Amino acid sequence: MAEESARERLHEEQAAVRGLVGALMREFEGIMEANALVAVDDEHDPEGSSTAFERAHVAALLAREREHLAEVERALGRLERGEYGRCLGCGGAIPAERLAVRPAAETCVGCAGAR
Repeated sequence: MAEESARERLHEEQAAVRGLVGALMREFEGIMEANALVAVDDEHDPEGSSTAFERAHVAALLAREREHLAEVERALGRLERGEYGRCLGCGGAIPAERLAVRPAAETCVGCAGAR
């Protein structure tokens, strides 16, 4: 039963992160399209620096969410192999409380803190 609960939580998180990645991609594409319509010179245009910041900010958020999606997909793979809930650092069990908060957690609290 715990395995099914973990699978459900991971699939829910996967769907949520995919939705966020899609929204961020649309936002990034919108920024790029808006910039393509105007000759933006980031260095000399008063709006250029804020446009560059916005583009960099959305790109960073997108990269972070793509990595999170990869973590969730790796967790689903560990679940299928019967390795879910085991720390990749020390091999010990990852506490259920940690997995409840971070279903894709790859390490126990001790190993995560040592990083």
